[in-house]
Amino acid sequence: MSEPVLLSGAPGSPYTRKMLAVLRYRRVPYRFLLAGHGGRAGLPRPKVDLLPTFYFPSGSGAHEAVVDSTPIIRRLEAMQAGRAVVPPDPALAFLDALLEDYADEWLTKAMFHYRWAYADDIEKAGAILPLWRDTQLPDAEWHAARKAFSERQIGRLYVVGSNPATGPVIEASYRRFLAIFEAHLKAHPFLMGGRPGASDFAAFGQLTQLSHFDPTPTALTLKEAPRVYAWVDAVEDLSGHEAPEDGWARADALPATLRELLREMARSYVPVMLANARALNAGADTVTAEVDGTPWTQQPFPYQGKCVAWLRQDFAALAGEARRVVGDLLEATGCLPLITAPV
Repeated sequence: MSEPVLLSGAPGSPYTRKMLAVLRYRRVPYRFLLAGHGGRAGLPRPKVDLLPTFYFPSGSGAHEAVVDSTPIIRRLEAMQAGRAVVPPDPALAFLDALLEDYADEWLTKAMFHYRWAYADDIEKAGAILPLWRDTQLPDAEWHAARKAFSERQIGRLYVVGSNPATGPVIEASYRRFLAIFEAHLKAHPFLMGGRPGASDFAAFGQLTQLSHFDPTPTALTLKEAPRVYAWVDAVEDLSGHEAPEDGWARADALPATLRELLREMARSYVPVMLANARALNAGADTVTAEVDGTPWTQQPFPYQGKCVAWLRQDFAALAGEARRVVGDLLEATGCLPLITAPV
């Protein structure tokens, strides 16, 4: 690249942390603009103001503001060769994309739930998040900001489906994820084998908050999954990690732990994503599903409907042996309805 990539974000944004770790691992030169510190002056605003925002040079010499970590990862792969995070094998690339979506769209429910459902977590997030933007905030403004921000975020718990009925479901799913990932890390350094894929960085992004910032899930992670806690510290900066070319996992011989993670996804992520897609297509006001025998309700989420459509397109693009391997694996683990069930 002729010049560093520009991006803005915040430490409390799991997707910002995801993308910073990708840039470090891939040794892509970048300049990070901390949101709220005035560094975006003169740069365009994205259509949807989300973090992180990347600013790519456009043909006119200006910049294009781009959000959404998943397509940005693919764009960066085309911009700079080497140290790829998208596996070259089509079957494994699909599984990596599926696991990335699980982290981005399901684990984030746990992140948001824990942060805004428990008193200690609310207290810490409300106090620190405004100060990341400006440590010089006068006390009066800081107290007003922490109150307003906390109240707004608590009032948005419904967006991720967190409520008194579903909260225990979200927490049980997170604990199962921790147990599976802890077991996986006993034999493998990354989800994708001997080198990290996009799914590794997606899981890392959510875990920077769940295991290292919010008090309730941090204590849980330390107690039940110390390897996961240590892994998050290590993945923060993998710029010195030498990725073996033959380090990728084999889609046709996935370790038992990854198969178990797919079964967990079939138990939680898959039914909710399908119900959301059906609600969107029906024009319904409410998503209704069942997870572990518990009714799940939330507001429809248009972006997650797009995620299901993209995964189905990716599966349809598979051919021959890759399609057979992925199809058999999804069927054996209960994830196939995400691709084939009517929506």
